[in-house]
Amino acid sequence: MDLALLRTFVTVHRAGSFTRAAALLGLSQPAVTSQIRTLERQLGRPLFLRQARGVTPTTIGDELAHKAAPHLDALVEIAETGVDDDSSSRTLHLAGHPEFTAERALPALTELTGDDGRHVALRVSFGNADETLEGLAAGHHDLAITTAQPRGGLLTATPLCDEEHVLVAAPRWAHRIGPGGLRHKGAHALEHLPVVEVHESMPFIARYWASVFDSRPAASGTVVVPDLRAVLACAVSGAGLAVLPRYLCASALERGDLVALVDPAVPPLRTYFLVVRTGTLAMPHIARAHEWLLRAAVEWS
Repeated sequence: MDLALLRTFVTVHRAGSFTRAAALLGLSQPAVTSQIRTLERQLGRPLFLRQARGVTPTTIGDELAHKAAPHLDALVEIAETGVDDDSSSRTLHLAGHPEFTAERALPALTELTGDDGRHVALRVSFGNADETLEGLAAGHHDLAITTAQPRGGLLTATPLCDEEHVLVAAPRWAHRIGPGGLRHKGAHALEHLPVVEVHESMPFIARYWASVFDSRPAASGTVVVPDLRAVLACAVSGAGLAVLPRYLCASALERGDLVALVDPAVPPLRTYFLVVRTGTLAMPHIARAHEWLLRAAVEWS
């Protein structure tokens, strides 16, 4: 079986589209289509179902990708580094949620960029869970940190840590609610307070309300800004209440800039996963970063 055909097949499988695969491979779309048809004729089985938008792998296609992708990745590793090169001195392409990656993952990985002779250069991309996993599957990233656990055998996920969410506000809003306000009125005591969120759909507030109050929030976002660090700054300045990861607002809570409005017996949690393409942990620079983050996460929980 021609390795070039397998490489094209794996790229199409990861990209989910002949057009995107052609761009990644530097080929024309007809050339990619022709190569996939040749491979399907050799195997005597269809590998993809053509859809209006992209392609979907058949069961045989998924099985072939699961078997072939790790070996192709290893061959690419050898081709790029050379037999005599130190393969641990490589560039790691990391992707993840901007706040968690910036505040936790990158500080934990900085020691890998040192001058010990086994350094790893870092290139970092930010995005949401869908964007990050799509980029990882397409080969744009080596390692992803995401709150979504992928399905199928192409990607392998390892639980990294749990993130506790806290309902916070500046002290003046806590004083306005008054002592015992939340205990007696529950979420109703918060209905008329301004809210700071990352999106109009209020994902953090909605999840918190469902978990702690067993209800849906009645208020809409007063300030909507797509970065939790900006949400933190707005909450500290008194713009309104917010739901934030505890690691992000812990210092503000200790200083008294923010007050935790609720202390639930079971706080809402969100799990982060370390995700790689299956088989790529055989590459030393990816394995080192993966192990380093798992070790650092012990201190985060």
